[in-house]
Amino acid sequence: MSRSRLASVLPDLSPWRSSRDFRLLFFQGTVTFFGSFMAMIALPLQIKHLTDSPLAVGAMGAVELVPLVVCGLYGGALADAVDRRRLILLTEAGLGVLALVLLVNSLLPDPLLWPLYVVAAGVSALTGLQRPALDSLMARIVPHDQLSAAAALNALRYQFGAIAGPALAGVVVAYAGYASAYGVTVVGFAVSVVLCARLSPAPPVKGGERPSLRGIAEGARYAWSRPVLLGTYAVDLAAMFFAFPNAILPFLADELDAVWALGLMYAAGAVGSLVLGLTSGWVSGVRRHGLLVVFGAAVWGLAIAAAGWFSGIWPVLLCLAVAGAGDMLSALGRSTIWNQTIPEELRGRLAGIEVLSYSLGPQLGQVRAGTMAGWTGTRPAFWSGGLACVASVALLAAVLPKLISYDADTDEDALRRRAAREAGPTPLADPAGAAV
Repeated sequence: MSRSRLASVLPDLSPWRSSRDFRLLFFQGTVTFFGSFMAMIALPLQIKHLTDSPLAVGAMGAVELVPLVVCGLYGGALADAVDRRRLILLTEAGLGVLALVLLVNSLLPDPLLWPLYVVAAGVSALTGLQRPALDSLMARIVPHDQLSAAAALNALRYQFGAIAGPALAGVVVAYAGYASAYGVTVVGFAVSVVLCARLSPAPPVKGGERPSLRGIAEGARYAWSRPVLLGTYAVDLAAMFFAFPNAILPFLADELDAVWALGLMYAAGAVGSLVLGLTSGWVSGVRRHGLLVVFGAAVWGLAIAAAGWFSGIWPVLLCLAVAGAGDMLSALGRSTIWNQTIPEELRGRLAGIEVLSYSLGPQLGQVRAGTMAGWTGTRPAFWSGGLACVASVALLAAVLPKLISYDADTDEDALRRRAAREAGPTPLADPAGAAV
């Protein structure tokens, strides 16, 4: 393969070269992912160890959901009102303190159960507060024409973490215990805080406004008035609601007589996403990002439906990997549209809505998959959900044609956002002199 063709396939590293703050956030996210996965694996296992109750483990999801929704919306308004760097730094430090609580509790002669739920709710709340600031910062620190490349690099970083993090965490918990896993998490957050402290200030535009319900409603009205944005949220919600199969993967593994492959089934989607990320250089040249959103979601649904039809474990694993690649493709399109079109003064509040978009869908999808599997069986729950996903995505594309026709070079919001970015100096500039 020639050098030019190879460059068009490999990930585009231009955001790395042009933005110091992107590099800092990339490394910060990598460290945080590995540390967080330690706690994500150790926490439910410790609850299981203390209670031997599936209900007690499942209750962790219940205590996490409400703080994530409430704090995600409020965090979006907060991100538009305060220095985003400071918000990220404080919440990261708070997450480190909660990890320290887990470490101390695990070192007690008889570890307590209730702190585990308190920490789970606290982590969910702080994540909801922090995520909009992190997401909204990307459009400010990365050049407009490099946003797709930045989204691909961030997704690639996450997929590496999603594959390696749980595997490493499982080994640490099994051989070194819960305290060691939580200790790694504490160290990870300490390193992350140092990296966050080196970010450039990110003050609000025009002084910002105090967080309020009126401000949150203003963001919601803006999203509702933009068919392209509305389409990205709706497609993602539909895809996850109808075709998120994680809750019933253990039952499918039983039916395939392949309990040994359950871990592979959970990891297959991340592997597919990783492969797409490693060959994502071509995404930088795409202008019709709405097509990516719709096509990727349709691939996800078809692949999940196919996984319900096959009776062999290896074809099922392949289908799940293809589904992960489709989901990654749709996510790249959504992220790019959000960063290309949303005004800076609303970016935090819209990022809060995004948190709801990609957190509620999988939660509701788990309920749908489990309920459908109880009524019709595991395989019908797969293929019916996958086909419903495809049908709903097609319907949304027909109802919201502007999503399909979105073009980064002609869309009015994208052009307005580009002009605003190029009109004056940005508060985040690379010390080396490169425009960010």
